[in-house]
Amino acid sequence: MPLARYFFLVGGVLLALVFISDFYFPKSPIAERGDIDRQVIRIHSDQKWPERVVFDTNLPTINPPLAQATASVAPAAAAEIPATARTREAFAQLSPSDSRHVQVADVRKAEPKPQRKRKIVRRRAAPPVVMVAQQPQFGFFGSSTW
Repeated sequence: MPLARYFFLVGGVLLALVFISDFYFPKSPIAERGDIDRQVIRIHSDQKWPERVVFDTNLPTINPPLAQATASVAPAAAAEIPATARTREAFAQLSPSDSRHVQVADVRKAEPKPQRKRKIVRRRAAPPVVMVAQQPQFGFFGSSTW
């Protein structure tokens, strides 16, 4: 509740200051002119927009002819055929060129990849370690007396 009371009080003070400043300061000359005809104002651009595209929707749509293979199979007859018969039917409809590709893919085995010869890298000596004495801490920073 105190937060809401704060915003209510501060908002009221700011609104009162706006009304007082409006009464105290003189009016600007631009605000007094209200006879501007806004219909005359036109904006011109240097850019030329492209011509609009018009789609003629009066022409009939062109439907491609259905394939003969899909028209020969009836949907009601496909539901009555068991799964094994459907599989045999699918293999029967393959053309000879398709069946040759299927057979070649089954016969071919994956060849093992040749192993690359491993490089043995010479071990290099690490750079020498430089020992430096630790400086004492100054003032309150880092002291363990607390």
